[in-house]
Amino acid sequence: MKNPKNLDVKRVIDHVALLLQEIPSSLEVVKDDKNKEQRFHYLAKYMVKKALRNNALIVSEDYTGIAILFEMKNFKEGFWQTLKDDLILAFKVTGLRKGWKGLQTQKIVRKARPQLDNYLYCWFWGILKDSRGVTSQKLAYSMKDEFYEIARQKKLPLFAETRTRRISIAYQRYGFQVVKKWEHPSGDTMYFLRYDTPRNK
Repeated sequence: MKNPKNLDVKRVIDHVALLLQEIPSSLEVVKDDKNKEQRFHYLAKYMVKKALRNNALIVSEDYTGIAILFEMKNFKEGFWQTLKDDLILAFKVTGLRKGWKGLQTQKIVRKARPQLDNYLYCWFWGILKDSRGVTSQKLAYSMKDEFYEIARQKKLPLFAETRTRRISIAYQRYGFQVVKKWEHPSGDTMYFLRYDTPRNK
């Protein structure tokens, strides 16, 4: 994986912006107007900057696989930073109506997350479309192994969520278990997943 100190941040943001356009929750909250492409780009920039602030960005050597993995105990986003981010996102990404709707959904999602002092949370994980197939399977396994090594070293459980059944199945293939399901207002099922590092015998 790439060393964060040597990252081409613009390239990461551009790739995240492309990946966001495939994610149901992103498609729902981004305002659909003539500036839609720029709105996705700003959302990607916001996510990548937040990941960098919290030492949470994981990028493959060729920049085709990108993940954001927070250690929640070290998450440094206080009330004022969050308020500022929400206001800017409402103006530049969602618009007020979609922004408000998104906040209400996020409240429910946050309550469904684990009530633990500390855990790892996979906020984002994607592989560019042109790199999918046999190559992406190898990349996905490599990134998965990186996540698991971090979980092993820190002795923490790893959590993720998705509204895409195919991705939920992939997570389960990697050793995650579905711990909760929620019927999203869109009609989709949201899967909440957990991975626990095997204990040494």
